[in-house]
Amino acid sequence: MAAAMSKASTPTGSCAPHPGWRVLNRGINGERADQIRARFARDVETQRPHWVILLAGVNDVYQDRPLKDAEADLLWIYRRRQIVGDRPHRGQRAALHARDGRSSKRLAELNSWIKAAAKHEKIPFCDAAHAVADPKDPRRLKGSPDGLHPDVAGYRALGEALAKSLEKLP
Repeated sequence: MAAAMSKASTPTGSCAPHPGWRVLNRGINGERADQIRARFARDVETQRPHWVILLAGVNDVYQDRPLKDAEADLLWIYRRRQIVGDRPHRGQRAALHARDGRSSKRLAELNSWIKAAAKHEKIPFCDAAHAVADPKDPRRLKGSPDGLHPDVAGYRALGEALAKSLEKLP
């Protein structure tokens, strides 16, 4: 089984190893949803993966892109996967320690939209933000070397959460 990951700045090792799985990391650091959309056919569709794990949206917020534009691109990707016949898996991704209050609010708005869109589009959903959140303050990361990205333990927790939710899929 193959899972293609399209993401912004999640490292290659964030999906937990699983016997029989092949993870194709197609992410590029710093990418926004429109950039992922632009290369989706080339980097994801051609691989015909069983699942597509999409971790996106944070860079749209940090690069001050209008949320409605990011949402439109994400929705295009969600619907495109139906054409290529893969089984999508939507991972909510959030750098929980936003640079400022405005970014934090916009990130929360986008994450709420992502969760609602996944439900509406009948896409499996993994709350990746919860996997890396500090239990004492869910707006912050459990651990982070730079205040924006999870530390190694956080990425491991993210990979385990994604693997666990994928195991539930047919």
